[in-house]
Amino acid sequence: MNILFLANHLNTGGITSYLLTLSAGLEKRGHRVFIASSGGDRENDFLGQGAVLLKVPLRTKSEASPGVIFSLFRILPVLKKEKIDLIHANTRVTQALAFWLYKFSRVPYVSTCHGFFRPSLHRKLFPFWGKKVIAISDSVSEHLIKDFKIDPEKVKLIYNGIDVEKFREQARDSVEAAKKNLGLKAGPVVGIIARLSEVKGHIYLIQAFKEVLRSRPDAQLFIVGEGKTHKELVDAVATLGMLESVKFVPRIDDTRKALMAMDIFVMPSLAEGLGLALMEAMASGLAAVASDIGGLRNLISDHQNGILVKPEDPAGLARAILELLNDAAKRKSYADRARKFILENFSQDKMVTETLNLYQACLGVS
Repeated sequence: MNILFLANHLNTGGITSYLLTLSAGLEKRGHRVFIASSGGDRENDFLGQGAVLLKVPLRTKSEASPGVIFSLFRILPVLKKEKIDLIHANTRVTQALAFWLYKFSRVPYVSTCHGFFRPSLHRKLFPFWGKKVIAISDSVSEHLIKDFKIDPEKVKLIYNGIDVEKFREQARDSVEAAKKNLGLKAGPVVGIIARLSEVKGHIYLIQAFKEVLRSRPDAQLFIVGEGKTHKELVDAVATLGMLESVKFVPRIDDTRKALMAMDIFVMPSLAEGLGLALMEAMASGLAAVASDIGGLRNLISDHQNGILVKPEDPAGLARAILELLNDAAKRKSYADRARKFILENFSQDKMVTETLNLYQACLGVS
């Protein structure tokens, strides 16, 4: 099967991780993968897996952008030349592009909904969902059916998967070396990997960490990510007098290096489709604290394999972090259960199998 993925860009982030995992699994099973996007810092990862990249001007948030029209006529000959069987869109812009590609070529398309959208009139009048819509979590599936009135038969729940073997639990001596390599001190590290935007809730973690330091002055907060709230967050850290205890790193291409340096992972999001970074942390053998919202509930069972906290609750976050920092046995128990849970429920193989089944159903292949 020849599959064309459409993405706005291939920079580090959740959709790019999703495409890396899915395309790698498809290539391993003998399928050909093509990706049309505006490119990005993870291009070499895709090329290393055997994917064919097509550069088009899709770095836009508007489906009415001239870049969409240019991309349409750039991709149409590729569909015919490479005998593309199916198109898979991953954003609103690429859904619109996939719709017009289908109209001109009759190559069917599906889309993945990676999060939540405002149910605007424009989205309802011009849905562009495709033949099938993949929802990455129960809450996203409910969102599509309830807020957009999509036929439940058209929505398919397929959890994101990860290559669990890439995120093996690390030996303790490796953890200490990883901290040193990243410029961190030897004390406990509380970490987060996420783009710096309001929806990720960094500000509440920073406020919580002030309280954590009162009980554990040896602790450090490690924030990996870049985005529009960077200055606001750095200013907040300075105002709280924590510059010596908080380290910002804009980007780490291999998230395993960052995860290896952490003792606890925190995801204080205000909204989340599923949470790939949290999945990777759990697969790495880290105990985690996360907001009790959306897709994060699909990953963490409170006080079983992690701790759930109300969103926008710095005091609750601080209590949960200290609970894990001060109890090594509990931290290890939650981490072990977290890794086992991801291995059994969110593997790359399961995700690829279910996605292939969806493709085949769309193409009428048994």
